[in-house]
Amino acid sequence: MEQTASSSQIGLSIATLAGGCFWCLEAVYDQMQGVVAVESGYIGGQVDHPTYDAVCSGRTGHAEAVRISFDPTLVSYRELLEVFFVIHDPTTLNRQGHDVGTQYRSAIFYHGLEQKQIAEEVIAAITKEGIHPGPIVTQVEQAGTWYEAESYHQEYYSRNPFQGYCTAVVGPKVAKFRKLFTVKLKK
Repeated sequence: MEQTASSSQIGLSIATLAGGCFWCLEAVYDQMQGVVAVESGYIGGQVDHPTYDAVCSGRTGHAEAVRISFDPTLVSYRELLEVFFVIHDPTTLNRQGHDVGTQYRSAIFYHGLEQKQIAEEVIAAITKEGIHPGPIVTQVEQAGTWYEAESYHQEYYSRNPFQGYCTAVVGPKVAKFRKLFTVKLKK
């Protein structure tokens, strides 16, 4: 389903992030205080109405991403990005672990110049701090058309916690988030 970046609930903001498999990001942000909804989907490509199979082929140009609806009075965009840079590897170009291809790139799709500025500030700060062993390759791009992923991808981890990929890849990222960001967990 094609959608624009507007939020249907007044007072909410939108963040769109790509950091490898969307199941990982969705599972983490679903647990974060101030996050109202997380949707898996595709953004940043050249094909209208892409399917999962088409995106996985690497030929559409889309990234697997999440669109996060959040309450900015409870969590800031900067805080969302600080979590983002801890739960994925922003130093590997078009790759997260064994997932390889442009569909798994690290990218921030900003909604407005303020988000762009914050993204650039966060990247500069973590680069200066030397948190990661290599240079940050995360792309900062203006958000374009968002396509919701197929229904079986939504809330995938919560419905399939014992599936192989979930136990090997998603679960450890969720555990890392829960350990490092305990104060940011939903009550």
